[in-house]
Amino acid sequence: MDDNKTAKPAAKKSKNPLVVAAEVIGSAAGTVASTLGVHPHDEPTPKAAAPTPGKLLKKNKSRLPRRQKKALKRQQSAAKP
Repeated sequence: MDDNKTAKPAAKKSKNPLVVAAEVIGSAAGTVASTLGVHPHDEPTPKAAAPTPGKLLKKNKSRLPRRQKKALKRQQSAAKP
C-alpha cells in the first residue's frame, strides 16, 4: 500500500488539450489578479457623468420674409443716390 496521501491522482489522458490549456491560462490569470489585489466580487467604480453642453443662444436677428427683405433693400438703395 502507498502511504503517500499527499500525492495527487493521475490526470486523465482523455482530456482535450484545449481544455487543459484553458485551465492553465485561467489559473495563471487568477494568480496575477490576486497579486494585484483584484477580487471577483469588487464592484467597478461608476463613471462620472459627462457634463452636458450648454444650449445655443438665440440670435437677436430679425427674420423677415424674403420679399420684405428685398423691398427694404430696394428702398435703401433708392434713397442713397
